[in-house]
Amino acid sequence: MTEFWLISAPGEKTCQQTWDKMMVATTHSNNLSTNHKFNIPDLKVGTLDVLVGLSDEMAKLDSFVEGVVKKVAQYMADVLEDSRDKVQENLLANGVDLVTYVTRFQWDMAKYPIKQSLKNISEIISKQVAQIDNDLKARASAYNNLKGNLQNLERKNAGSLLTRSLADIVKKEDFVLDSEYLITMLVVVPKTGYADWQKCYETLSEMVVPRSTNLLFEDHDSGLFSVTLFRKAIDDFRHKARENKFTVRDFQYNEQEMNADKEEMTRLSTDKKKQFVLFPCMCIGPLVRWLKVNFSEAFIAWVHIKALRVFVESVLRYGLPVNFQAMLLQPNKKNIKKLREVLSELYKHLDSSASIIDATMDIPGLNLSQQEYYPYVYYKIDCNLLDFK
Repeated sequence: MTEFWLISAPGEKTCQQTWDKMMVATTHSNNLSTNHKFNIPDLKVGTLDVLVGLSDEMAKLDSFVEGVVKKVAQYMADVLEDSRDKVQENLLANGVDLVTYVTRFQWDMAKYPIKQSLKNISEIISKQVAQIDNDLKARASAYNNLKGNLQNLERKNAGSLLTRSLADIVKKEDFVLDSEYLITMLVVVPKTGYADWQKCYETLSEMVVPRSTNLLFEDHDSGLFSVTLFRKAIDDFRHKARENKFTVRDFQYNEQEMNADKEEMTRLSTDKKKQFVLFPCMCIGPLVRWLKVNFSEAFIAWVHIKALRVFVESVLRYGLPVNFQAMLLQPNKKNIKKLREVLSELYKHLDSSASIIDATMDIPGLNLSQQEYYPYVYYKIDCNLLDFK
C-alpha cells in the first residue's frame, strides 16, 4: 500500500513512551502496520486565535496543493504517452521515491525557516505552489496546441480518401502539367464501383481523354483514380461524376505546397519529441525536466503542509507546552479495520466524543474538512497519485 496515516498523540512522561506504546499495540504482536517516527521541528506556536484560523486555512491549502501535485503527475503521464512505464521513475521527491521521502521526512530549514511564524510558512508554500500551478497551465497550453496541430495534420494524412491529404500519395508523373488545354483530375471511386468507373468514365462528359485513367491508391473502402480531360469540360464532368456516386477531389498538383505540408508535419513532430524524450538516447526534454523538478517541489510542499497541520492540530487538541509524538503508519492492507479499532482503543481517553462524531455532520466551530474525526490527530497521505485510464 502507498497510503500512510499521519497521526499524533500526546507525550506521556516522554514522547518515546508514546511511540513505544503505539508500537506494542500495532506491530509487536499483530503486524497491523509498518511505523515510522515523523520528525516535526520546534515551530513557533503563536496565539490561539492564529492557530484556530490557520487550522481552517491549511485544510484548504492542503487540498489545493494535493490537487496541483496530482495535476503535475497526471500531466507527466499524458506527456510520456508511449512510455508510461517511465512515469513512476520520474515522480521523485528530493531525488528519492515518494515512499522513501515520506518515511524519512526531514523538515527543509532552507525552504521553510522555522524562525518564521506558522502563517508565514504557510504563505510561502501557498505562493510557491500557486506559481507552479500557473506555470503548468501555461506550459500545458503551449504543449497541447503543438500536439493538437500535429494531430490535425496526422488526421489529414490518415483519414478517408474523401478528405485526407493526397500529398504523400500522388507523384508528378501522375499529372499532365503546364498544358493550356488539358488537366488531370482525381476521382474517389467506391471499391464496389470500380467496374462501373472503367465502363463509363470516358462518357461522363465530352472531351475526356480515352484510356487516361489510372488507379493511384486505395484504402479499405475506395480507390483514387486519375483521369485527364479538357479544361472546358471540368464543371460538366464533376456534375456527372457526382450523379454516378464518384467524388472528384478538389486538388491541384503544387510541389511547393506539398513539400511545405510535409516539412510542417516533420517540424511539429520534432518539436513535440523535443519537449519530452528524444529516443533512443533517452535524453530528457525541457517539458519533462520542468515536470520532474516541479513535481518534486509540489510534493515536498504538500508533506510540509501535512506536518504543519499535525503541529497546529496537536497544539489545539493537546494544549501547551508542546508535547506530542507524530507518527507515520503504513497500514497492512488486510488489517485496516483492525488497526483503526486498536488505535481507537489506545487513544479513546483523549476524546470520548470522537467515537460518535460523524464527519458528514455540520457542527458549528468544528472544521472536519470532510475528514474522518478520531480521538487522535489524523491525516492521510496517499502516494498513489496517478489515475491511469
